Amino acid sequence: MKHTFGNKINFSRTLCATAVTLACLGSQAAIAQDSEDGIEKGKLEKIEVTARKTVESLQEVPVAITSLGAVELGNKGISVLTEVQQFSPNTTLQTSRGTNSTLTAFIRGLGQQDPLWGYEPGVGIYIDDVYVARPQGAVLDLLDVQRIEVLRGPQGTLYGKNTIGGAVKYVTKDMVGDPTFNIEGTVGNYGRKDVKVTGQYPLVEDKVYLGFGYANLNRDGYGEFLQSALEGQNRENYNKDLWAARLTLEAHITDDLFFRLGWDKTEDTSNAKGGYRLLPSIVSDAPVPDSVYDSYTSLPTWNKVELEGYSWLMRYDVSDNLELKYIGSHRESYSPTNIDFDNTAVDIFDVPAIYEDENDTHELQANLLGDNFTLVSGLYYYDGESCGQFEAVLGLLGRAAFGTPGLTREVSGCNNSESVAVYGQLNYDITDKLSVSVGARYTDEEKQATVFNGLVFDNVYPESGWIPGYVRPDGQLVPQVLGSDSDGDGVLDSPAVESWSRFTPRVGVEYQMSRDTMFFASYSQGFKSGTFNPRATINEPGVRPEVVDSYEIGMKSDVTDSFRANVTLFAYDHSDRQYIGIEGGSDDPTALEQRLRNAAETAAKGAEVELTYVATENLTLSAAYGFIDFEIKENNAVPPLIGLASTPENTLNLAANYALDTSMGYFNFNANYYYRDDYLLFETSDLIQQDAYGMVNVSVNWESIDGDWYGGIHAKNLTDEEYLVGGYDFVTRNEDGSYGPGLGGDTTLIGYYGDPMTIQLTVGYRF
Repeated sequence: MKHTFGNKINFSRTLCATAVTLACLGSQAAIAQDSEDGIEKGKLEKIEVTARKTVESLQEVPVAITSLGAVELGNKGISVLTEVQQFSPNTTLQTSRGTNSTLTAFIRGLGQQDPLWGYEPGVGIYIDDVYVARPQGAVLDLLDVQRIEVLRGPQGTLYGKNTIGGAVKYVTKDMVGDPTFNIEGTVGNYGRKDVKVTGQYPLVEDKVYLGFGYANLNRDGYGEFLQSALEGQNRENYNKDLWAARLTLEAHITDDLFFRLGWDKTEDTSNAKGGYRLLPSIVSDAPVPDSVYDSYTSLPTWNKVELEGYSWLMRYDVSDNLELKYIGSHRESYSPTNIDFDNTAVDIFDVPAIYEDENDTHELQANLLGDNFTLVSGLYYYDGESCGQFEAVLGLLGRAAFGTPGLTREVSGCNNSESVAVYGQLNYDITDKLSVSVGARYTDEEKQATVFNGLVFDNVYPESGWIPGYVRPDGQLVPQVLGSDSDGDGVLDSPAVESWSRFTPRVGVEYQMSRDTMFFASYSQGFKSGTFNPRATINEPGVRPEVVDSYEIGMKSDVTDSFRANVTLFAYDHSDRQYIGIEGGSDDPTALEQRLRNAAETAAKGAEVELTYVATENLTLSAAYGFIDFEIKENNAVPPLIGLASTPENTLNLAANYALDTSMGYFNFNANYYYRDDYLLFETSDLIQQDAYGMVNVSVNWESIDGDWYGGIHAKNLTDEEYLVGGYDFVTRNEDGSYGPGLGGDTTLIGYYGDPMTIQLTVGYRF
């Protein structure tokens, strides 16, 4: 088996994939955007970004950024946020284990794998500068997007907490002009059937616009649940059943005053995702499946993610030099889910769960432009409530060891956060060539947390009817173990409360050697908020925030009108790393006693190179390379850290784009080869690791001469590579290399995989 137990990949397939791509490079490249987008044939595209919360040229921003615009996203057939990882060095954006819509994000090895409430992500996700606080539902399907920006490195000054690795920005554009309407349909293998409708309508000419978008996305499973303990279950595995809608009202009151109101909703009812057993079960008769997308389950296969959000923006140009902005939002999510950890039709280790999240944000921002300086400053407020409940159902163990109907460790609670911040960043031109930037953010945050945790000697589920015929007992089944005693009777009955504050600075220098070449260096600090352990078994204190001190030097250069080279070297120190470890009772499978500690100090250094070469008026070649070298400086984790999770040492993307004008319309040919070095799935275990692999994607796009009709054929993962994106390793490894049972009493070594080879045809009409 090529994916597990540390075996190296057979590089023949990778070399073959490379050969295919290099063959494509000679004849294929991407269509340039229309001239109205500021692109001249045979010359580099001028890309605008909002990394510093103002609109600037990509080449003038001293930050490592990858930006993919709407045309490029369409030409590459990118329809979901996770595909963006291929084009951004040192970036991991993957669907979490057991789910279809939960995001696992790492940038430069910094992120968060566990999506449990109370844990904070290390990469910030933003939709039009509105923070998406939880990873549930963050695997965004791209609908009416202007561009995606990936900001690498800590963004603690302008974006605040939980951006120690970086930030991913989903940007839409203001509406202008006449009514527009776009309808698009996609069909593909595995029964894919997608419909997207977008458009805008001027309610008041040149003043008030209504924008709309709707998507219905469906796909059969890549595999199936070969066995199920429950009758009447939908047996599709890795399927997709999702709809999303968006409404936007924009008002251009005057030339200086702009309002936007937005609403969006997503409902994903795709099945829960079953994992692949990398080892045969010792308590079930189910063998290792033939396909990595096949599984077994003792839980219901249904799953749901509901997201709804409201946002509002006001922008007022006080003068030519001063812009005031207010951004507000309210977001809610509800996710009942079923994750079968052991992936058998026996209740060895099942985890039915509910996640609920609600938050409000408010931001006041002032952007001041002077003769030789710019100043971005603001106030930010966040108020969020994140709650959840999960049952660790160990039914087989309960019946075998205790003679009870089952066994469940139930964990529930809330982690509520209130955060206030003030920030500012000044960019000052000392000379025509030399500039400095100084920024800082001060954040004060308070969290309140409760945790209920205990054993129930029966199989317990979150709600009545969770499985057919199940009736949940009334009342609270387990005691509160984390919180405070409000009345002094020795019983916890109120939340635990702690607060943290942090000053996060940034200092940078930029030297414009020539009109087209800039060198920069910077120091920045980011922090991930302190928090409480949502799995607590005792009344443990909260942990300190994680802090990242990052150093960068880089160059951005349009060497010629046709060749662009952007290079960044970075190094960082990561202190007070939060880590869940086993503490006492590790030999008792019922204990599940875990402590959250600031358990490690780590460091890394690396490089990122992004090259673009416009070879001819029609042909464009590009490359993106990332390298990271990781060091553990202090290791108090139990078990100890051994490396970075989901972070290969090397990533590489080679791409070619070719545009062709004919009497039949405009054709665009697109090909890319994506390589990821081997990587661990967990930072404390090498039981599951993914060997190096390469992936080839090819697209052919067409647009009619009048621009009304368009279409595309997109073939992804042409060599049908099987690659791990998540897993579980509740198993022991014996001295002779064999494997024995772990938690629950089975050899639970489970893998979740990325998409297989897919082929899709898209046809659209717009006016």
